[in-house]
Amino acid sequence: MATIDLNRAPVANPMGRLNPCAACTVRDMSICQVLDDGELQHLAEIATNMTLDARQPVIDEGEEAAFLFNVTSGTVKLYKLLPDGRRQITGFLYGGDFLGIAMNENYAYSAEAVNKVTLCRFPRPKFENLLTALPNLEKRLLGAASNELVQAQDQMVLLGRKTAKEKIVSFLLSLSSRQETRGGEPSPVNLPMSRADIADYLGLTTETVSRTFSSLKRQKNIRLLDGGMVDLPNIDALKNLADGY
Repeated sequence: MATIDLNRAPVANPMGRLNPCAACTVRDMSICQVLDDGELQHLAEIATNMTLDARQPVIDEGEEAAFLFNVTSGTVKLYKLLPDGRRQITGFLYGGDFLGIAMNENYAYSAEAVNKVTLCRFPRPKFENLLTALPNLEKRLLGAASNELVQAQDQMVLLGRKTAKEKIVSFLLSLSSRQETRGGEPSPVNLPMSRADIADYLGLTTETVSRTFSSLKRQKNIRLLDGGMVDLPNIDALKNLADGY
């Protein structure tokens, strides 16, 4: 396997500009945040920019895990198909999130664009080679994998111990918390996914999701806005609902 020469000067692109990753709007939220400009250039040299429309696949479960991806904009859903043909959505990824980590030679899940998505794609062998040369990047990637495990545990609690209303309120609060952690406002939250996607994520039917949203709206716990936005007028009250009070 080839090695990465970190002492080599960054290579300007044909337009004479240095690494476009330096101007990436999600750099501070992604695995790239641990890299200095010189190291970032080496990452950029193995990256390919991709744009996908809604419902286009990113990866398919069972196919060779040849690439890893960093989401730079839009929303991606992760899912597995059950033996009876049903779909279980296991998570949603947003700008700054990383996907494609595989413990073996094949992907263990599928990923599909919810809306228009842009990504950076990295060939797996070259990316793994870069991890050897950049230990900070490897440490950040391990942190991202650990976070996935925590989210999986939270999802198990959500599916197994909560009512439909508690599940949906918890889901909305998780989106709110995510926005706030990334420097945004806690409300309104962006909900680009369909009611069917939410149902497949929370283990509910589409009809139950729709009825619960209508009930929350009628009780003035949420306000449904244009463009898939949901206003959360009283987050403390929603936290009580999520906890079953």
